[in-house]
Amino acid sequence: MTGARYRFRSKWLLPGTTPERVFGVVTDLAGYPRWWSDVRAVRRVDDDTAELVCRSRLPFRLVVRMHRDHQDERRGLMRVRLSGDLDGTLAGAVRAAGAGTLLEITQDVQACKKLLRRFDTVARPLFRANHALMMRRGHRGLSAYLAGAPALEPGQA
Repeated sequence: MTGARYRFRSKWLLPGTTPERVFGVVTDLAGYPRWWSDVRAVRRVDDDTAELVCRSRLPFRLVVRMHRDHQDERRGLMRVRLSGDLDGTLAGAVRAAGAGTLLEITQDVQACKKLLRRFDTVARPLFRANHALMMRRGHRGLSAYLAGAPALEPGQA
């Protein structure tokens, strides 16, 4: 399969929380729908694998399996292998930052969903903007969740 490759980097500053707390929340895939409105469902496949159904603003959903590849709580590092509508890796690193925590996320993926591959050339800017919006909502949702605020409903920004 060629084309439709994406590399995304995000940095989320999460004030008033510890790296240990952030690490615990982001490695608990089953809990994602509680704080990330674009993650619509999570199904546990086995101890190291979960299947997530995601949908942002564009009228399609992504189904992605995340398989734990590396997890080191002491060093604040995690990595999962992705398969399904996206194939590749997602890595995260958490570290103390002032009075909070910095979560750095790197995604190296290839789109496998036919729709994404077919329209990659013309819709790439739209796909990238949709991803940025999804990540912004994830950051806001995680910040609110860690602060004890009520979670957002699907579709809320």
